[in-house]
Amino acid sequence: MSSKSAAAGTADPADIQMPSFSHREIQIILIGLMSGMLLAALDQSIVGTALPRIVSDLGGLNHLAWVVTAYLLTSTASTPLWGKISDLYGRRIIFQATIIIFLIGSMLCGLAQTMPQLIAFRAIQGIGGGGLMAIAFAIIGDVIPARERGRYQGYFGAVFGVSSIAGPLLGGWLTDAISWRWIFYINLPVGIAALVITSMVLKMPVIKRKQKIDYLGAATIVAAVTSLLLYLNWAGEHYGWTEPQALALVIAAAVLAVLFVFIELRAEEPIIPMRLFRNPIFSVGNAFGFLIGFAIFGGAIYLPLYLQAVKGFTPTQSGMGMLPMVVGMFSMSIVSGQLITRTGKYKIFPIIGSVTLLIALFLLSQISMDTPYWQVAIYAFLFGTGLGLAMMTIVTPIQNAVEMRDMGVATSATTFGRSLGGAIGAALFGAVLTSRLAAYLADEFAGSGLTLTGGEINTNDVQAIQQLEEPTRTLVLTAYTDAITDIFLFAIPIIVLALIVVLFLKEIPLRTGHVVATSQKTAEEQDSEVDASLIVPASH
Repeated sequence: MSSKSAAAGTADPADIQMPSFSHREIQIILIGLMSGMLLAALDQSIVGTALPRIVSDLGGLNHLAWVVTAYLLTSTASTPLWGKISDLYGRRIIFQATIIIFLIGSMLCGLAQTMPQLIAFRAIQGIGGGGLMAIAFAIIGDVIPARERGRYQGYFGAVFGVSSIAGPLLGGWLTDAISWRWIFYINLPVGIAALVITSMVLKMPVIKRKQKIDYLGAATIVAAVTSLLLYLNWAGEHYGWTEPQALALVIAAAVLAVLFVFIELRAEEPIIPMRLFRNPIFSVGNAFGFLIGFAIFGGAIYLPLYLQAVKGFTPTQSGMGMLPMVVGMFSMSIVSGQLITRTGKYKIFPIIGSVTLLIALFLLSQISMDTPYWQVAIYAFLFGTGLGLAMMTIVTPIQNAVEMRDMGVATSATTFGRSLGGAIGAALFGAVLTSRLAAYLADEFAGSGLTLTGGEINTNDVQAIQQLEEPTRTLVLTAYTDAITDIFLFAIPIIVLALIVVLFLKEIPLRTGHVVATSQKTAEEQDSEVDASLIVPASH
């Protein structure tokens, strides 16, 4: 590559090669990327603790769920779009664009004066948030060779761990000490730091390519995801699961999904190239990620609920109570990453992680109202251990198995599948909790001879439950515990399916160097190379 083209920041795709970075340079780059990832990871946990105060200030209790749903809709739907756009226009500039959009949305959320304004601004924030995680992982795929990527894996686990603890703690403190608006304003210094670091350090060539966005495919996938998530969020609350209005959304999502596939098969620059699914590592890895997201993101949120509703922990205390899970996830992310780097083997880790998750879920399904916290902490540690082994190790083989020109779209597809699985899992497990809690309450009170009136207990108010008189309090907490443990039981078959899926994951040598980008190749040429690439590693 000529110095002139390098200086210009662009290059001929025929001779472009990703630059090599020293260990120190990679560490500095990771600080910038982790700052951006932290914005997205911290968002949901920090907002949740402030929602009651937001409602008190802005009103609109009936719109409360949309503060979360609006962000979820736009972030999930936009994830694959950002990955494709970053493949076309360059990773750094698009990553910085997502940060700027997220920061604009954050500032507007802090300035919101009504609930509809806050919901609209959360949607803007979600558009930026949809690209933060996916593009950050894509940049990591560009900067760090696959064989070396494991040694930095602990950094990524740290982001998720810190956000799960710091979110409730920081959200509660800011809301109580200053104002709920600062849970959004706090994003500004973090985002600005990420912008400065990536501008100074992240120097990556931009490949000149024919730039054409698949707008029809983009609109179709956004509509499909929106229809599905609206069904999951509305059914049970506004409509029955099988009512015509709800089923219409399901049918629309299915039709749009099929239409999206047909559009992508004919698009010149598809949002998600269908040829990627001919790659068994990509297909198996994404199916595994979807199932893990379904069970983990759907089920993990109910352990803090157990600590607060049953054990009487405050939001801050429950955040501290989740430390064992975070330690397990963080430590196993580091250990598995180091072992992947040393051995070049990756398949064993999601398998061990899935088995560990099965053990942890079974143990969690056996807890009761009187189970001591130290015992719950051990189970939570096992849960985090499985999570660190299963969720944090699947991106590397997927990135290793695709062409450099597809790095962004492949990574965003993985993030998209995991997020979509989490959204579906959270909604369905929420329905399980509601239905099983009602059934267990009826059983408990029927066996006690007491009468349960409709307005007597607000099961959504965990503080009110703790203040109930005996024996009503014990009956309600027993029903709550049984309903929560049912969720862990229902997650077990999903992890069993994930374990079966990951057994089919092919293991190929990890790249030990930066791969020459081959964007000049035609789609037909790359299609013919998929099987060969699974046998012979593309390394230099």
